[in-house]
Amino acid sequence: MTRLSVNINKFATLRNARGGNNPNVVQAAIDCERFGAEGITVHPRPDERHITYQDVLDLKEAVTTEFNIEGYPDERYIEIISKVRPHQATLVPDAPNVLTSNAGWDTIKNKVFLRDVIAEIKKYTERVSIFVDPQTQFVEGAVEVGADRIELYTEPYASLYQTNKENAVKDYVTSAKVASSLGLGINAGHDLDRENLKYLKTCLPRLDEVSIGHALVCDALYLGLENTIQLYLRELN
Repeated sequence: MTRLSVNINKFATLRNARGGNNPNVVQAAIDCERFGAEGITVHPRPDERHITYQDVLDLKEAVTTEFNIEGYPDERYIEIISKVRPHQATLVPDAPNVLTSNAGWDTIKNKVFLRDVIAEIKKYTERVSIFVDPQTQFVEGAVEVGADRIELYTEPYASLYQTNKENAVKDYVTSAKVASSLGLGINAGHDLDRENLKYLKTCLPRLDEVSIGHALVCDALYLGLENTIQLYLRELN
């Protein structure tokens, strides 16, 4: 089975637009789990544009499934991981000012940095995943730096899916096969939605987890959160 981890950043974005605590981010996480989500993902950026430091601490006490914390592995991120000790830490190469994740790690160029920081983070978490583009050399590099999983960056797949889904998924299939042969777990995320999710899952049968936020929250505005989560689970399994 492929686990659905709901990225709840957008709930925090909506709350922060008005101030106060509506919607309640912790309650959103509890509800996502109650409705069938098998994990909760957050990405606490330094500017706290959505998830805040305090949110992460509050969620630590509330999440009962898998808690996944994404972020660039600077001192602030490592401090959060050391306090919260999530089930999974997902390392992304984002600069602080980018709007959203837009590329994976070059695990060759950043080999020394990633190896050292992953060794540190593994003191505080069960699993380290690193965000990578679907390129064989970067998947192989993930093993060399000590990662337990890769998260395949799926924006290119989502962009090409409408016009040529076979070409869109080709590099992901190759990368997933390499990852499996090397003993890496496989996650995927970015721009996945109800339209393109099932095909990706079908082509990547060993896919462990998907992290979905923006599209799922948008669907929930029209379909309701409980119904939306069930629809995504249906696409996966």
